[in-house]
Amino acid sequence: MSKKNQQLFETIYKQCYPMVLQMCLGFMKGDNDLALDLSQEVFINIWNAFETFKGKSTHKTWVYRITVNTCLQYLRKEKKQKEIALEKIENTLTDNVQDRQQDQNKTLYLAIGQLEDLDRLIIMMVLEEQDYDTISEVLGITPTNVRVKIHRIKKKLKKIVNNEY
Repeated sequence: MSKKNQQLFETIYKQCYPMVLQMCLGFMKGDNDLALDLSQEVFINIWNAFETFKGKSTHKTWVYRITVNTCLQYLRKEKKQKEIALEKIENTLTDNVQDRQQDQNKTLYLAIGQLEDLDRLIIMMVLEEQDYDTISEVLGITPTNVRVKIHRIKKKLKKIVNNEY
């Protein structure tokens, strides 16, 4: 890899790492260790694919796509290997609660973890404060459709949290 590309990769890493980690946390239902591992896997995939980036989208959009694909691949692989009971996840989360804010975050991630993959992706991008245009570009749908989906996802999350907690 050229020196210029190495520097660009480092810049992308510094700018996108918090976003990638948060997305991974959402996909891993708040499991910090898995999210950290998966974040590193995302950047390995970015490094390996860096030379093939064609510039048809922004680097950030490209990183989003790689993050989503990496997370979905992991989930598919994990699902094939074993089914993890929600009860076990709740016990693990309960044991690791350190303060009220952390408990609220884990409750949110647990609720997000119960959403369908596409809904999970959308809400994680909203939590990352991405605008509707960016979300629509990543998903390939209109900004209006994004607004409707976000509204419905928020309703689902509210029901999940109110019914279970």
